[in-house]
Amino acid sequence: MRKIMSMKWTKSDIPELSGKVIIVTGGNSGLGYESVKAFAENGANVILASRSVEKGELARKDILAKNPVGSISVMSLDLGDLSSIHNFVNLFKSKYNQLDVLLNNAGIMTTPYFLTKDGLEGQVGTNHLGHVALTAQLIDVIKSTPGSRVVNVSSSAHKYGRMDFNNLLYENGKDYSPLKAYGRSKLANLLFTYELQRKFEDHKMDCIAVAAHPGVSQTNLARYVEDKVWFKLMIPLFKLMSQNAEMGALPQIRASVDPNVKGGEYYGPDGYREMKGFPVLVRSNKASYNVEDARKLWDISQNLTGIIFNFG
Repeated sequence: MRKIMSMKWTKSDIPELSGKVIIVTGGNSGLGYESVKAFAENGANVILASRSVEKGELARKDILAKNPVGSISVMSLDLGDLSSIHNFVNLFKSKYNQLDVLLNNAGIMTTPYFLTKDGLEGQVGTNHLGHVALTAQLIDVIKSTPGSRVVNVSSSAHKYGRMDFNNLLYENGKDYSPLKAYGRSKLANLLFTYELQRKFEDHKMDCIAVAAHPGVSQTNLARYVEDKVWFKLMIPLFKLMSQNAEMGALPQIRASVDPNVKGGEYYGPDGYREMKGFPVLVRSNKASYNVEDARKLWDISQNLTGIIFNFG
C-alpha cells in the first residue's frame, strides 16, 4: 500500500525497504542508531558498522527488541585505521553483492589534536579521509547496484571550515584548533559529495551522491567539551535550540531513502538557521561548491589514503 506523503517529511514517509542493503557507519549511537532503527523498521538489511563491536551488539539488541521487520548485522569498522576499513570491505564483499545505500554517518567533533593510526590528523582523517577510503573500496558494489546512493553527513559547522592545501592536516599541530579542524572536515564532506556526484554523472552511473546535516542535535559528539565551564553554562540554551537524535537523523534518513532525492542535493532541518525541524532541501555555503577545491581535495585524498577510485 502506497504511503501518503505528509506536509512535513517524517519517519512515516520512509518507503518499504525490503531487499535493500544499507551500511550505516557509526551506527551504535546517536544519529547512526536512529538511522539503523528506521531502516530496519522498514525492512532493510542493515549493516551497523561500529568501532566497538560490543557497543554495536548492544545497539542491535536494543533495536531488535522492538521487533523490526528488517535485519541488523554488526561489523567492526574504525575509520581512523585504513587497515580496519580494508578488512571491513573484504568481509562485506564476502557476504553481500549489492549496496543500496552507504550512509557515511560516523564522526568525531572538536577533539584535541591527535593522529590516526596512519598518521593523519584525527578529525579530517576520520570524518573525511576514512569515509573516502571506505567509499572508494566499495565503489564496485555501489556501481553494480541500480539506484544506489552514497550519503555523507556534514554539519552547519562547514561554514566555518577553510581549505588550506598547504597544511591540510595541521602538520605537527600547526595552526590547529578543535573547531577549525572540525569545520574543515565537514566542508571536506561536502566537497567530496559534490565531486563524487560529478564523477557519477561523467561515468553515466546509476548512482547518486547526497549530503545531509542534523542541525543542532543532542548526541554524544559534544563529549570533548561537555566538562568545560562555558558548555555547562550554555546547556539551557543548547536544549532550547536543539532537537533529539530521532529528529536530527531525519535529514540523513530522507537523503538515503526518499525516491524524490536527486544527486548533489543537501538536506537539513527547516527551522530557524537550520538548527532544528523537519528535513528539507537546503543549500551549503559558496566554498562547498568550489569545483577547483573539490578536485584538489579528491586527488590529495586519494594520495593520502593510497586508495584510488575505479569507476571503470
